[in-house]
Amino acid sequence: MPADWQDGLFVGRIDQGEGPTPVVVRHGIVHDMTPVAPTVSALIAGGHFDGGSAIGPLEALDAATLLSPIDLQCVKAAGVTFAVSALERVIEEQARGDHARAGAVRGRLEAALGGGIRSVVPGTAEAAALKAALIEQGMWSQYLEVAIGPDAEIFTKAPVLATMGWNAPVGIRSDSTWNNPEPEVVLVADAQGRIVGATLGNDVNLRDFEGRSALLLGKAKDNNASCSLGPFVRLFDDGYGIDDVRRADVRMTIEGADGYVLEGASTMREISRDPEELLRQALSEHHYPDGLVLFCGTLFAPTQDRDEAGRGFTHKVGDTVTIASERLGTLVNTVTTSRDAPAWSFGIGDLMRNLARRGLLAA
Repeated sequence: MPADWQDGLFVGRIDQGEGPTPVVVRHGIVHDMTPVAPTVSALIAGGHFDGGSAIGPLEALDAATLLSPIDLQCVKAAGVTFAVSALERVIEEQARGDHARAGAVRGRLEAALGGGIRSVVPGTAEAAALKAALIEQGMWSQYLEVAIGPDAEIFTKAPVLATMGWNAPVGIRSDSTWNNPEPEVVLVADAQGRIVGATLGNDVNLRDFEGRSALLLGKAKDNNASCSLGPFVRLFDDGYGIDDVRRADVRMTIEGADGYVLEGASTMREISRDPEELLRQALSEHHYPDGLVLFCGTLFAPTQDRDEAGRGFTHKVGDTVTIASERLGTLVNTVTTSRDAPAWSFGIGDLMRNLARRGLLAA
């Protein structure tokens, strides 16, 4: 938890044997909120975070009971929202997902447009001029279109109820040879599209699949256990708000079972589009009756070699990924394959039947 956790208001979920239970942490005490609302999405929709029944101090909570802090919300993500990540996506595309070609492509692109893309504001006349210049040089890319064009890249990251929580395994496809974590700040919005809080997330990414074709984005992003969130959603209040999101620094450490260590960081201060603008584009002309969460993207794009010169970084089974931010806490997950991760078998129907058995769906 963040250092000021006893002053904040946090929403999450636990399972102590009966089934998923929404909880609120107020003044350091965990409260069972099922007397108020049966799900986190309903709790946020109601906007009432007092009441409930006290479980006890957070320190006494069995960490093994902690689940992903969301339930029925749609899980959306914004991509290519930082200049560095935009360059890396172009590199994947031009290298056709082959890590061996990445180094040469990276050098050529950075020399040609690295400084330019970092300073341009998406959707402006300056961005349009840069686009025209790059087209003339034969260097335009669909990734640059969403990086500096008027429209952000918005995609669905995971099905409802499929996200992993704190200390749970995260999965990469067993047939992927080039992949990485993506440490991100995640906005949490209600059914009216109002941002009510934020949490941390890992948007696990397969660089080889997406690099071969952007049409493989779904296969690169949405796999068993490939999305984690937590530890809790920090709700906006007098001490924490959207400006804290805009200033957030996110640190990440990868520790391999082989002794390998990689450290990186991302700062929301360098995001190309404001978080509220990203949410506006995610909402578009849609409606989300159970709310949504939105990954804001990351500055982190690992290029440090792991096994051999020029190959860059890729995960190995057993890696521990730690994502931390001062006001949001720490999210820890261990890497496995999507094939070997626990199967996702608890869907919306299962949740409704569980809540009905517990008498939590009464009007």
